[in-house]
Amino acid sequence: MRLQAIRSALVAWYESARRDLPWRRTRDPYAIWISEIMLQQTRVAAVIPYYEKFLRAFPNAAALARAPEERVLAMWAGLGYYSRARNLQKAARQIVEAGEFPRDYDSIRALSGVGDYTAAAISSIAFHLPRAAIDGNVRRVLARLAGSNEPGDLARRLLDRADPGRWNQAMMELGATVCLPRAPKCGECPIARFCAANSRNAQHEFPAKRARPDPLRLTQTLLLIRRGEKILLTPSPRVEGFWDLPEKIPGARIGANLGQFRHTILHRHYRFTLRLAEAKKIPPKLRWFDIGELAAIPLSTTAKKALRLAP
Repeated sequence: MRLQAIRSALVAWYESARRDLPWRRTRDPYAIWISEIMLQQTRVAAVIPYYEKFLRAFPNAAALARAPEERVLAMWAGLGYYSRARNLQKAARQIVEAGEFPRDYDSIRALSGVGDYTAAAISSIAFHLPRAAIDGNVRRVLARLAGSNEPGDLARRLLDRADPGRWNQAMMELGATVCLPRAPKCGECPIARFCAANSRNAQHEFPAKRARPDPLRLTQTLLLIRRGEKILLTPSPRVEGFWDLPEKIPGARIGANLGQFRHTILHRHYRFTLRLAEAKKIPPKLRWFDIGELAAIPLSTTAKKALRLAP
C-alpha cells in the first residue's frame, strides 16, 4: 500500500474541504475534550450549540468541577447518553486535583469516561502525540481501504507522525462526509484510487454489519398534576438525575386524555399518553416545581414532549 501517497492526498483534501467547526479553532485540551465527549453518538450539527453553551457556562475544569450536578445535567439535556455528563464532571474533579489537564496519553486515558479513541484524539490534537484515533468513521475508512474487516495495524502505519492531530481529523472528516455508511461518495474521495473495496465495487461489504437487538415497543401513561403555578414531577425512571412526569400515583384520579407522542431510546420505542390527574397523597420522592423553574432543572425529553401537549 502506498502510505505516503495516501497521506499526501488525504491531507491536501482535508486542508481544502474541512468543515469550519468551533473545536477546530483551539488547541485547548479542555475544550477539545468537551467536544470529543459530546460528539460520541451525536451528530455534529446537534453538538455545536451545546458545545458553545456548555463552554460559556463552564469555561474550564474548575468551573465544571464545582458546579451542581443538576446544572450540568440541565446544560446537557437533549444530548442524550447522560452518563457522559456525569463522567465529565468526575473527570473535571480529577483534573482539578492534579492541578492541570494531563499531557500524556495514559493520564488522559485514566480520566473518567475517556476511552482509547478519545484519549488518542485529545493527545494528538492538543499535544501532537503520535496516537491513531479510531472511531466508527475511521474504522469504516480503514476497512474499505484495506478491503478487510480486520485491517490490522493499518491505522498505525498510516498515521502522519509529523502532524498526528491533523491526520486524525482528516480521517474522521473523510468518514463523516465522504466515506458514508450507506451511500459512500467514492467519486469525491481523495484516496479512492488506493481503496481495495472501491476497486472491487464492494464498498457496502465493509465494515461487516453488527447484529442489532430487536426493537422493544412499550406503552406508558404520564400524569399531568398541577397545583396553581406548580407541577408535580418525579425522578425519571429512564434517565438518572432527570425529572419526569409521574406514571402512577396510588389513589390518583385520572382525568382527560391530552394526547399522545412517541419517544425512542436505543431499541426501546415508547408510545406515551398524557392524562390530566389529581392526587391528594403525594409519595415522598415526588416534588412540586414552579413552572418558571423548569428551564433551569434537568427535565427529561419525555417530560418536555408531554408538556407541549398541556393546555
